[in-house]
Amino acid sequence: MGRRLLLVVLVYALFLWGLVSLNGALLALAVPLIVWLGAALLWGTPKPRLRVSRSLSASRAPKGTPVSVKLSIANEGPLLEEILIEDMLPPGIELVAGEPRALASLGPDEKVDLEYAAAGKQRGIFIFRGVEVTTGDHLGIFRRRTTLPAPAQLAVAPESLKLRRLAIRPLRTRATAGPIPARQGGSGVDFFGVREYQPGDPLRWVNWRVSARYRQTLFTNEFEQERIADVGLILDARRRTDIRLNEHALFERAVSASASLAETFLSDGNRVGLLVYGGFLDWTFPGYGRVQRERILQALAKARTGDSLVFDSLDYIPTRFFPAKSQIVLISPLCPDDPPMLTRLRARGYQLMVVSPDPISFEARLLKPDKAVDLAVRIARLERLLLLRQLRRAGIQVVDWQVDRPFDQAIHTSLSRTAHWFRTIGVAP
Repeated sequence: MGRRLLLVVLVYALFLWGLVSLNGALLALAVPLIVWLGAALLWGTPKPRLRVSRSLSASRAPKGTPVSVKLSIANEGPLLEEILIEDMLPPGIELVAGEPRALASLGPDEKVDLEYAAAGKQRGIFIFRGVEVTTGDHLGIFRRRTTLPAPAQLAVAPESLKLRRLAIRPLRTRATAGPIPARQGGSGVDFFGVREYQPGDPLRWVNWRVSARYRQTLFTNEFEQERIADVGLILDARRRTDIRLNEHALFERAVSASASLAETFLSDGNRVGLLVYGGFLDWTFPGYGRVQRERILQALAKARTGDSLVFDSLDYIPTRFFPAKSQIVLISPLCPDDPPMLTRLRARGYQLMVVSPDPISFEARLLKPDKAVDLAVRIARLERLLLLRQLRRAGIQVVDWQVDRPFDQAIHTSLSRTAHWFRTIGVAP
């Protein structure tokens, strides 16, 4: 539109100047411009009829991992002498390789393919919405710009670490065989007790030492059954629990820990659900296997902190989402008013584990050393120590995670310090 306007103004100016000055040379200079404009009007750019399709090599990828994006633009209309194709990358997606634009000429029923690699700079759900197409003629007079929809979604998942099997002991398990001791006698590995011999019991299970005390009765060893369990993950997304300094956020560490725990529990065959508790409730219904893993990672990819008058405290955690006497894992830096609600959860029969990223060490290492800062850190650590001790006395298993350490080392070191007797009854010393 700018070129046409400039050409019309130039022709009008030459004509006006030539008529005013009675100079035929100026009128002659306007003739080629008129011919140029007339040719462009006669063979102007037709309205494009294009079909665009987009495909991604993966619908989910870790942060920084390149994903191949393929675009196919087919011409279903007349000849397009000049077409400029530009893909619009969503904010947060950066170009890694290739070029998201192309200049071509498309005849009827012809198509052009475009391929490039892009990666997510941060965790989230990113929507590729459309392709911007600019068509024009070789004379460069007419330009027509349109946006064609080509939606696609890319989920940039949080970073997760592969953990070894975690020892959990919920009070109730499911009927399917798995790795968790079920507190019931049957076929298993660990010794559970002794009962009277019944026809069909293997002779190698007979406890001859106990049977020798009785003349008429044989006793056999009984082992503890191993089954799968219901595991509920609660990610604390309250804004007041998050600490942000520059580009660092404590909430991102909690999201990464949630992804690692979900993958570990699902790989053991357990039924896992996720509740993101913050500005609102985002509930991922419990499930098994790879499909559930994808659902949880999708939910974690879009998790954000938020404020809410209702969910500002943990008092409104909807316990109906979690089966009775199941295992609950809370991932939270914790607030001073949280222990009463967690104690009530434990009293209702839920086996509770709290994975707490330490906000004090996270913030202290990002601040400049100073006497006032050191004193504040010491006071805050004493307060946190008392809070964690209060939870442990209530029978809650606590993992105090110093975020400068890898999560897999922190959780296994913390759990290995728990005495065997306390792990058996589900109480942390």
